[in-house]
Amino acid sequence: MNVLIVEDEDRIASFIERGLRAEGFGVQVAADGETGYALATSEDVDLVLLDLRLPRLSGEEVLERLRQVRPDVPVIVLTARDAVEDRVRNLNAGADDYVTKPFSFAELLARIQARLRSRDQHSAVALDVSGVQLDLRTRTARHAGREVTLTSREFALLETFMRHPGQVLSQVQLMDRVWGYDFDPGSNVVEVYVGYLRRKLDKHLIETVRGAGYRFRAAR
Repeated sequence: MNVLIVEDEDRIASFIERGLRAEGFGVQVAADGETGYALATSEDVDLVLLDLRLPRLSGEEVLERLRQVRPDVPVIVLTARDAVEDRVRNLNAGADDYVTKPFSFAELLARIQARLRSRDQHSAVALDVSGVQLDLRTRTARHAGREVTLTSREFALLETFMRHPGQVLSQVQLMDRVWGYDFDPGSNVVEVYVGYLRRKLDKHLIETVRGAGYRFRAAR
């Protein structure tokens, strides 16, 4: 796997590069936005780590242009800006994740690996977990040998669960991924839709983890 680091602070770029090479990644480094954008358009790049404050071309401009030519390449934004509005703006612009400086290499590595796994999973056209089958092309679902009729939101929520079997997902994570940022954080919409899925599938498939969220049971 090849990672492109677009970062103008030599100390940070070197720190990340050394760590990634030790983990077996191929690494390229660009110190300005124009060079970073040119390298990021290459099909050899599997993931981009993108600083926002860059010379010659800002990180926001790099992201905007890159999404027009390579919409599927994962991009993790690296920035000292930790305001919620900055995070929301960049995620809405097409960033896949957001890491605030300073950060540990272990955290960054975990986020890189998660994004690469997610990219590979999204290349699949069908999911089959714990007796539930989703066809992502026809947007149909089957369970226990029968077709299950789902609304678009129910399908999106179930797909999110099935892409993370056995993993606890918080209500905020689920609202981010299924409803986007246009939601009331005090809403009980996730609880309501989990209830819909339990009634249509199997009430034991989605487990409530008290104080943490929900978990889709993976077949043992």
